[in-house]
Amino acid sequence: MSAELIVSNLRKLFLVGRPAVDDVSFSIAAGEIVVLLGPSGCGKTTTLRCIAGLEHPTSGAISIGPDLVSAPERGVNVPSRLRNIGMVFQSYAVWPHMTVKQNVAYPLRHRKVARADIERRVAEVLELVGLSEYASRPVTELSGGQMQRVALARALVYRPRLLLLDEPLSNLDAKLRLRLRDELRRIIKEAGVTALYVTHDQDEAVVLGDRIGVMQEGKLMQMSAPVDLYNRPENLFVANFTGVSNFIKGELSAPGAVKLATGEVLRIAQPPAGRAGDAVVVAVRPENIILHAADDAGQAVNSFPARVIEGHFHGTQTSYAVETLGHRLEAVELGTVPRFSAAETIRVVIPPELSWVFPAGHEGNAALS
Repeated sequence: MSAELIVSNLRKLFLVGRPAVDDVSFSIAAGEIVVLLGPSGCGKTTTLRCIAGLEHPTSGAISIGPDLVSAPERGVNVPSRLRNIGMVFQSYAVWPHMTVKQNVAYPLRHRKVARADIERRVAEVLELVGLSEYASRPVTELSGGQMQRVALARALVYRPRLLLLDEPLSNLDAKLRLRLRDELRRIIKEAGVTALYVTHDQDEAVVLGDRIGVMQEGKLMQMSAPVDLYNRPENLFVANFTGVSNFIKGELSAPGAVKLATGEVLRIAQPPAGRAGDAVVVAVRPENIILHAADDAGQAVNSFPARVIEGHFHGTQTSYAVETLGHRLEAVELGTVPRFSAAETIRVVIPPELSWVFPAGHEGNAALS
């Protein structure tokens, strides 16, 4: 049922401006879920539409399983209807005059599948998405989450080789999105289908994807497992987009050290590229900064005095803005009781192994302190 997807040097150029997709290459193993993540206009949806056959690439190649479905320079362009793919969009796109069962059965009737097989396969996929008891209900009586499950069932019922999902949860309220994203991964995995999922939501990407590809201005910046993406970003844009908000400017000094403008030296575990004197940026996640009382930092490496600017209590955690090293840094501390007050002097510890060094001058959209 599932098939490998291979995208090679994909490029899509519209009439004006920079390419919407610029030399993008990646593959998805059979049964794997890959998420394309990025801000609006980064090219993720255009990439998906090229794979679906809804957009015609300018160059490059797309293969689904053993079949080359798009290679414009070789005159290959298999129509969308012949690629055996399933699609789920932002809008539910269900037929309001039909019941749940009729909506899901429609693709099979269109393919002239025998009645007995239709009954069996519709029952199987409705069980998979948790809608068996709603089979005879008009779709107009369903909630938004249930209608999206109908759309998903309809995309899976004819057993596509590849499932494409374009921000399918974006029209749901926040609480329902949280519940359905976990279910969505289970459903896709149980169906055994290869899936490409497009979103701008980092939390969705982490929960759903076996791997995540981050895109910026038409380019694929990094594709990694979620843990690697969050703990080993390859550039400042990826770091910034996945939640790094602390960027400390300095220059390389001794091996494993960055000298700051204030004179302090920040130790780093990552072997930096470059030579002594090169301008760099050290990126640190707020949740990786450790806070201590002023007299309680011990002998920790990268322990520096700081002043609390402000703190915001969020129930299970507190976010702080602190001034240290000539920068305003953000830190997050778990706990139901805030430990520090505004204007209080404390110490911060910046773990060397959780700090990443990048060349300065390639900040992109990363906002530096």
